[in-house]
Amino acid sequence: MTTKRNILLITTDQMRFDALGCNGGTIATTKNIDSLAERGINYLRAHNQNVACMPARATIITGQHVGSHGVWMNGVSMPEDRHTIAHHLKDHGYDTALFGKAHFEPWLGSPETFFENRMAQMGITGPHRGFDRMELANHFFEGHSHYDLRMNDYPEVKSRFYPMVTSRGQNTVSKGETGAVQVWPMEIPSELYHTNWVAERTISWLKERPKENPWFCWLSFPDPHHPWDVPENELKRIPWREIPLPKLYSEDKNKILEWLNQKPSHWRGYYEGNLWTNLESPRDFKPKDLTPDQILEINAITHVENELIDEACGKVIECLKTQNMFDTTDVFFTTDHGELQGDFGLLFKGPYHVDALMRVPLIWAPAPFTATKPCVIESPVGHVDLAKTFCQIANISAPEYCEGSALPKTEADIARKGLIYTEWDSEHQGITMRLRSVYHKDGFLCTTYGKNHFYDGTEGELYDMNEDPMQAHNRWNDLSLRNTQNDLIETIANDLPVWRGDRLPRLAPV
Repeated sequence: MTTKRNILLITTDQMRFDALGCNGGTIATTKNIDSLAERGINYLRAHNQNVACMPARATIITGQHVGSHGVWMNGVSMPEDRHTIAHHLKDHGYDTALFGKAHFEPWLGSPETFFENRMAQMGITGPHRGFDRMELANHFFEGHSHYDLRMNDYPEVKSRFYPMVTSRGQNTVSKGETGAVQVWPMEIPSELYHTNWVAERTISWLKERPKENPWFCWLSFPDPHHPWDVPENELKRIPWREIPLPKLYSEDKNKILEWLNQKPSHWRGYYEGNLWTNLESPRDFKPKDLTPDQILEINAITHVENELIDEACGKVIECLKTQNMFDTTDVFFTTDHGELQGDFGLLFKGPYHVDALMRVPLIWAPAPFTATKPCVIESPVGHVDLAKTFCQIANISAPEYCEGSALPKTEADIARKGLIYTEWDSEHQGITMRLRSVYHKDGFLCTTYGKNHFYDGTEGELYDMNEDPMQAHNRWNDLSLRNTQNDLIETIANDLPVWRGDRLPRLAPV
């Protein structure tokens, strides 16, 4: 008889590839996540298919590129009746659950319109979008998640969290030592922080569920996404004065401008604060005003959050062992997108297709009983490959709508052409942005730009990442690479799925 395998998908929100020790990180201690890579498969060139939350998460849950699932920017909700890989696993005997951040629907949308925004207030934990159980948390209090309402039992503690939303959008106030934007240490107990709550709710479900059924559980941490608002007693883990500045941050403002001037104009426009192209950064924030100390404080707190996530992962994995489920459980770890975190003098995210945002950690630790040999994969893979991988584990056929390929277990298993795509679309205050990128296994990253009122559609970015892994030198106008550039542009135009039918409406800001 075939052993039924469980699937645990662990995701974070806005974590860089290099945050983890197994990926070269030197600041945060991530021993539990690193152990997944040591006994499993670590994909060193994994890309998301969009660098914003909702489109990236829609890709994970459907196995489709953005043009196929239609969630083209934050604030756009995939129809509730759309079939997902959670539905598919449930249809084949799996119990399904999601704990933490879902963000399949806009947080700031009306509860009357979006089920995710009213289910907690109704005392409901599912089913929804294929998940039997869904208990939600966010990295700020929006008034309706399960974690938000649970914290009503601790009003004094709840009042100390960051006041994220203002009449102008994201807040910029700070309580940090350096005055850095959205740094907000809180005098709260760590056990009430959302990282711990998400892990504890997952552990509770694992303990209470029937043991005879296989299960698919999505454990989704809201951190290390801004605001940087960790419990104050955790700051001692990583003193900000004792860490290095990012390699792509310079105290010399002229060096930052040298990098930015090689890129299309909206990069420098964001840095100088005269071009606000998207809602993914605060309206009143100007990156040029950042000081080196502010970068250090933000990065230190980010890595404190990463350590708390790692320890929470350890608790869940220990639960698998005590519940005799460890040997039959496949564990995945990834994030939806990265964070600029000081690179090129910038923070947050947006229409910027570089490793800081596109390249994501992706680890698969197959169920130990399979005796899968540990491996490091350098060929490009993506979030679009996860759904078919889950089906392969469950020993079922993937739905016809799934794109991508099952993740390889060795380099010899690579089934695609050696390409992976990422895209961005947004409309904001009359500014439209359209980016299409392809990363080629030979090390070239090519990004095309759609026409708008400040681009004529001929602009773009091309990096030879063998010679320039930090993407500091844009080779778009380098005649010696013209043939390579044209081939990659043609690949984007011909191979990347395009929108099907009418475009889904954007019904809320984010």
